[in-house]
Amino acid sequence: MLKSVSVAGLLAAGVLVGVVLSGRTTETPDVIAHAPISAAAVEPVAEQAAATPVAAGPDFTRVAERTVRAVTNISSVQVVQRQASPFANDPFFQYFFGDQGDVFGRSRAEQSLGSGVVISADGYVVTNNHVIGEDGSAADVTVTVGEHRDVKAKVIGVDSWTDLGLLKIDATNLPVIPWGDSSKLKVAEWVMAVGNPFSLNQTVTLGVVSALGRANVGITQYEDFIQTDAAINPGNSGGALINGRGELVGINTAIFSQSGGYQGIGFAVPSNLVRRVVDDLQKFGKVRRGSIGYVEVIPLTARIAGELRAPKVDGIVVNQMARESAAYRAGLEPGDIILSVNGTVIADPSQFVRQISDSSIGSTARVEILRDGKRSTVRIPIEAQQERRARRR
Repeated sequence: MLKSVSVAGLLAAGVLVGVVLSGRTTETPDVIAHAPISAAAVEPVAEQAAATPVAAGPDFTRVAERTVRAVTNISSVQVVQRQASPFANDPFFQYFFGDQGDVFGRSRAEQSLGSGVVISADGYVVTNNHVIGEDGSAADVTVTVGEHRDVKAKVIGVDSWTDLGLLKIDATNLPVIPWGDSSKLKVAEWVMAVGNPFSLNQTVTLGVVSALGRANVGITQYEDFIQTDAAINPGNSGGALINGRGELVGINTAIFSQSGGYQGIGFAVPSNLVRRVVDDLQKFGKVRRGSIGYVEVIPLTARIAGELRAPKVDGIVVNQMARESAAYRAGLEPGDIILSVNGTVIADPSQFVRQISDSSIGSTARVEILRDGKRSTVRIPIEAQQERRARRR
């Protein structure tokens, strides 16, 4: 049973989230000469300029040589049950379809194509959850390695919260991309995306890191994306984002697009998050996260603050929650304004989700709230998160 309070009307903008180098021009400032230059002086300079090519960007040729072979092609086949027609017993329906009406309830096979990254020489491959089926239930997953060698893969585990999946293939001495530290990435740093867009194997594109810590995109439940303008298109999902040192700093996951294709806005899961997910999948077959039960939070706007007769401060609002949740039992209520968790100021709902889910199971979260204009602290026990299927757009 949910206890709720109406505190906001949310404005939603619809975007197409799919699985996605922009040409750059450099303006040269005008140079004003204050003295005439003879023709004899100009000629050697012109010859030297012609002999020295101007670099258009960073040289990633050696990085590509070391890494592209560790990016694989992944194909999966998932058996999907068609929903039975609600009119199957209707005489009018049977008049047109006869005995063929049961076709609506038959199963069918769906094929998915994407990319994967070899993270260990003995055959562990990381990819996106949606590449191998929303719940990892693909009946048949094939990884293409080396010289077009197809190997059947076993699904070790999937995580819908981050849209990641881990596969294992029976192979040895595979090329591997070393892990990089995604926390050291900087905005405008050059990166290289490697994947199989439109089944074009081991395609390389270059771009820069456009933003870090991008959240509230509507792709997954746990969002902390690297945004890049390196060209990513359908089929790139699960591929590698690589820095200038040849290290894996992200797994390419989605695009923002109004056309279904590349528009310069791609998203990758940071490597530090990928490593945490992979470690849990290897140890437990699932990702263990903290939880305080069902609590829905929304941004704190000036209008909502006015309705709650609260000062406009940084924070989020508890919109509704389950009575059986640990949060409700600990004293959190709908309409409370959450200011911080364990001393970290909360600015948006995604940050709150990350703070709680990253908390150790069995620990206690100190949640500072504002209620009726007064500050107080609610101590909420952290329980094990019950896995729920992510809502995808």
